[in-house]
Amino acid sequence: QVQLVESGGGLVQAGDSLRLSCAASGSIFRRCAMGWFRQAPGKEREFVAAISWSGRKSLYADSVKGRFTISRDNAKNTLYLQMTSLKPEDTAVYYCAARPDWYSDYLEGLKYNDWGQGTQVTVSS
Repeated sequence: QVQLVESGGGLVQAGDSLRLSCAASGSIFRRCAMGWFRQAPGKEREFVAAISWSGRKSLYADSVKGRFTISRDNAKNTLYLQMTSLKPEDTAVYYCAARPDWYSDYLEGLKYNDWGQGTQVTVSS
């Protein structure tokens, strides 16, 4: 099991940028495909972005493509989500998730085993 702790959320204005971090426990991180999800009030959790264990492959939801960038530092056991040109509709709790021992570059519809507790992002208009 991978322990995940998100940080970096906050209150920003539309058009601002924010970087989320997700710290993972132990070296198992480098064996995991990783993802970011979000859940807005009254809505279902939705996929935001994913990255392969090596960092070579990434995948984005259409709603964030071109604005958000997922990355990872396997030496620091940390996942990132750089968010730019934020919109009020990006307001949500953001969660990181891990899928251990997934070495494929295929990330579509991947199921994740472990989840963080989430960090709130609020974008005001």
